[in-house]
Amino acid sequence: MAFKRSLNLPIRLLYRCPQCQTRSVRSTQKAPPARSLTTSSARRAVAAPPIDFSSQDNLPPVNVQNARVVPASPSYFSGRPDFTDNLLNLQALLRKYQTLPTVAPAQAPRVAWRTVSQYRLLVGEPVRASKYHQVVEILKRLNQIHPAVMPPDLHEAMQIYKRDVNPYAVAKQPSVVDEDGRAVGIGRRKSSSAKVFLVPGEGEVLVNGKSINNIFGRIHDRESALWALKATNRIDKYNVWALVSGGGTTGQAEALTLGTAKALMVHEPDLKPALRRGRLLTNLRLGNVLTVARSWMRHSRSSKSREEEARKAEGKKNAGVGQAIALLEGPCHPNAVRRCTENLAYSGWNG
Repeated sequence: MAFKRSLNLPIRLLYRCPQCQTRSVRSTQKAPPARSLTTSSARRAVAAPPIDFSSQDNLPPVNVQNARVVPASPSYFSGRPDFTDNLLNLQALLRKYQTLPTVAPAQAPRVAWRTVSQYRLLVGEPVRASKYHQVVEILKRLNQIHPAVMPPDLHEAMQIYKRDVNPYAVAKQPSVVDEDGRAVGIGRRKSSSAKVFLVPGEGEVLVNGKSINNIFGRIHDRESALWALKATNRIDKYNVWALVSGGGTTGQAEALTLGTAKALMVHEPDLKPALRRGRLLTNLRLGNVLTVARSWMRHSRSSKSREEEARKAEGKKNAGVGQAIALLEGPCHPNAVRRCTENLAYSGWNG
């Protein structure tokens, strides 16, 4: 039975591919033409006429129920909005005034900025120390702008980051010898503090009303406490009356050394270069020196190896340690620590 082909069906023809020699079916039905919008139809597709904002009467009515409050700050939804706003504000000021003339950092006005704990109380946010460090770095750069051309808005923006009291504006009162011949020096080391009264005398030392041998049982601590007088050959020319508190015996002894050096400089200001070379006017770390010296002397070495270590240490921070070890003839003995520390002081060690 023969079927009649419908006119609606496409006419299919078989053709052979010239490359792969395969037969496939091909449709000859034409695709419908693509639709396109004319100018008139595009005009009819506009949803609403444009709004004229020049007049208040032409504005559409406001639906109060669907309205929402827009935050004043773009950082409102962040974890630290106030800190982010402050950081962005400082960065914008830096970009705006970065071409103004500046002065050297040493010549810039000394300003005491708020600490990270004070800033946290100011903004009421848990700001990290590393994040607040970025703010301080920008403030230091803005503070280098020449005071003659400092913009008023920049000066006002930097005021909130300054401390209420500037410690650099307070002049330090110089210490003087009182009417009784006493010079007072205060030293601190770790959590220990010492207040030293130094008067001319015969070398008597009292700490908290007791002999120094009763307070410091170790020879090392007694040597550290009186090192400022021994290094300047003033051990038998002054009497020391000290009050120490806090910390351990080693910290108290080194705090006593710093206080004695400050009081000695009041009596004899010419000794300041010698005391500074001996690192006696800063936070003392003489215990670290003695520890390093003892650790080096713990192992017996030949004289040749000690000379090589001393040569390698030349020009470095531990040059005095190397020179002291080169002078020692054998392993550690009772006077080794004393000889080593004396050599450190006279060799100008800067560790």
